[in-house]
Amino acid sequence: MEQIVQLAIFFGLTATVGLITYLKCRNIKRDNSDSRDYFLAGGGLSWVVVAGSLMMTNISAEQIVGMNGAQALLVAWWEIAAAVGLIILAKWLIPIYYKYNCTTTTELLERKYNDKGIRAMVSVLFMLGYAFILLPVVLYTGSLFMKSMFGLQISVTLLAIIFAVVGAVYAIFGGLRAIAISDSLNGVGLILMGIVVSFLAMNAVNWDLSGVPIERITLIGDDQSDIPWHTLLTGMIFIQIFYWGTNMVITQRALAAKSVREAQKGLYAAVIMKLIVPIIVVLPGIVAFKLYGDVGDVAYGRLVGDILPPWLSGAFAAVIAGAVLSSFNSCLNSAAALYTCDIHQNYVNPDTDVRKIGTRVALVFTLISVGLVPIFAKSESIISLLQQLNGLYSMPVLAAFICALAFKNVHANAIKLGLIFGVLTYAIFTFIWSPFHFIHMMAITLAATIMVTLLLSKFVFTDRKVPQLAAAES
Repeated sequence: MEQIVQLAIFFGLTATVGLITYLKCRNIKRDNSDSRDYFLAGGGLSWVVVAGSLMMTNISAEQIVGMNGAQALLVAWWEIAAAVGLIILAKWLIPIYYKYNCTTTTELLERKYNDKGIRAMVSVLFMLGYAFILLPVVLYTGSLFMKSMFGLQISVTLLAIIFAVVGAVYAIFGGLRAIAISDSLNGVGLILMGIVVSFLAMNAVNWDLSGVPIERITLIGDDQSDIPWHTLLTGMIFIQIFYWGTNMVITQRALAAKSVREAQKGLYAAVIMKLIVPIIVVLPGIVAFKLYGDVGDVAYGRLVGDILPPWLSGAFAAVIAGAVLSSFNSCLNSAAALYTCDIHQNYVNPDTDVRKIGTRVALVFTLISVGLVPIFAKSESIISLLQQLNGLYSMPVLAAFICALAFKNVHANAIKLGLIFGVLTYAIFTFIWSPFHFIHMMAITLAATIMVTLLLSKFVFTDRKVPQLAAAES
């Protein structure tokens, strides 16, 4: 009977969010040939929606399940450092994106270098990262949570297929506007319910974490930890600048605001929320360690299933499902935007039906991500694996943006070769030779890629002026 109540509340709330989203979007006219209308919601999002959509896109199951699955306070650094990335985006990068009227973050590279090829190369790197890393991880962690919370007997893969189908429907038929509206509704529920879970979790151990090993309740990581303290001084900040400042899945929300000021207000609101998030994505995992021991990524789902009454756990499952769908359909929409705007319209047909092309791209990415779920199910620490693999494209891409914004007279071909060099360098560090922690390797990859790019521009592609530091742009 309890499970029936859980499922009834879960489906009822999920359907309510879908209905409200439909009612708000059904009478809005769309131009299927206008990429900004479909992929940026016509540039009409308020700061409240920007903040809510940002948080829901970021805080999905891979964050909640993965970070609680680490069962250690140390991973809170991912959230604390994120505030820095958001501030950099708000203060410096967003005004530049708006100045160049960018539909995608990669469009800025084309404008700065006057070269469509750079934009296309970076878009391909983003799309490969979304298809083979982010999307399957989102599906896997969301499905794992649902399975562990409800004690379901169906496979994680089948649950992933269900999430993928619903998420694809949002992305294909609603566009960014529908995604952002549903995000805002689910975001309020997620923050509130997440705090309730943390409160009840601490009550379950009488607000006493004694007995938990000191290495699990410290912010100072040793060399064997997931985040050694010295990595905070090297690659951590660059990871955050890439993720919040150049990553299309995230930055797309700010690009869709009514104005620069509206976008900045939403970003600063997200900073405040980010400082609250560790209570939701870290504390319950530590409590779960005291209750169950080292259980890894099933920690959060098991804890929620044990401490929440049936009616409340059904409501919480609904907002978690909303978080999963938010990240998944947001990523699909961003992948469709990158392909349609950066590749199809530039190289195939500039007057294409963006909705038709976006639909086809979303379907392809959905199939790929579902097929990869069983592979990610074999990983030991999903959050660590996610951050490590992201380096394959994050640091080379960030190097291209830094060269575009911090230097002038950099040759476009040097940027292209630099991107290839960066990907190969980090791949060697990841799969062949790893002399340092992967966060250090990210910083080394970034520095080496920038250096190689500038040297190539100066000594190989000599038909232009020598690269120099550029004046600050706003």
